[in-house]
Amino acid sequence: MRILFLSQRVPYPPNRGDKITTWRLIERMARTHEVSVVAFSHDDADDMAVKHLIDKGFDTVGIPHRSLPARIRSLPLLLTKKPLTLGYYGSKELQAEVDKRIGDTDLVYAYSSSMGAFMLHHDLPRVMHFAELDSDKWRQYAARTGPPGRWIYGREARTLLEFERRIAAVCKTNVLCTPLEEKIFKEQIPDAPTTVLKNGVDLEHFKPDPEYAVPRRIVFTGVMNYLPNVDGCQWFTRRVFLRLLQKFPDAGFDIVGASPSREVEELAQYPNVQVTGSVPDTRLLLREASVSVAPLRIARGIQNKVLEALAMGLPVVGTTAATQGVEGEPGRHYVVADDEDAFYEAVARLLREPEEAAELGRRGRAFVEENYDWDKCLAPLDAILSRP
Repeated sequence: MRILFLSQRVPYPPNRGDKITTWRLIERMARTHEVSVVAFSHDDADDMAVKHLIDKGFDTVGIPHRSLPARIRSLPLLLTKKPLTLGYYGSKELQAEVDKRIGDTDLVYAYSSSMGAFMLHHDLPRVMHFAELDSDKWRQYAARTGPPGRWIYGREARTLLEFERRIAAVCKTNVLCTPLEEKIFKEQIPDAPTTVLKNGVDLEHFKPDPEYAVPRRIVFTGVMNYLPNVDGCQWFTRRVFLRLLQKFPDAGFDIVGASPSREVEELAQYPNVQVTGSVPDTRLLLREASVSVAPLRIARGIQNKVLEALAMGLPVVGTTAATQGVEGEPGRHYVVADDEDAFYEAVARLLREPEEAAELGRRGRAFVEENYDWDKCLAPLDAILSRP
């Protein structure tokens, strides 16, 4: 089968959440199918990644996408009933590339609703992979933001949901990454066909390395200009970590990830907080940690940061929002805490009881070994692609 894969970002290298999943998808598809990739290229690194994919045998085209012009281009849509997302990711050049290739394509696979727009008007088998239900993400943003952001995010949630309903109706299936995401999807779009395809974690790449662990070192990983990560780190630093320092003066908090926003960089002014920015390999910081935190108050889907920390054998403390996509048992595989006091008590206990923390980490590693190996998680993909 000839598959045209549409992606918001060039799906390589697998160094952030969306690229991890898209790379695994196209690598798995390519074992038995012919895969071509059309994606937005956001920077010079993406341009280089296009060349790497071509060298690996993937017919790949990267269409330039720059944030500021895209934002400006989307603003007139505020005067319409269309979602800003479709303006931000709108591209005549990418649409032309899809149109050109469609005659040599048996199936189009779009990752994220914004890419679904480019296959909407082509009458051939289509699969829509919702990395998360974006309209619900904007609804969460609206609930945590004051005006005028609340109005803009609320508008985006409503208008994008209408578009998601349109694209879901014409696809042979709609892929969600967890049963919870599927449940939310069906509540909003009840008549569309759905399939669950879980994310996995590279168990050989991320594996325990306890000899490097530093006592009372806490770590958070993620792309650090992404609002849920920014909000979570601000909340944890100011409301939890500063309290922990009163009890554990030698504790440290590493905020690890590319593109830290100004708000995140300002967190480095607090004692024992390190904002690393981009690092060559997040494992180097993860292996030095004694606890991983996922204090996200806005989240959907499976959090790769949680899976990776569990795979490294780290004890994880996360909110319900951050852990609900990981189908483990709270208290056995990771700790769930939502309010300030509960989060403080959970992390303090793990810092105070290193043997208990190590045992939690061992159970977490065993859990992901059993449930989140990539080959197991993507085993249903062949059936999805061949479904009538």
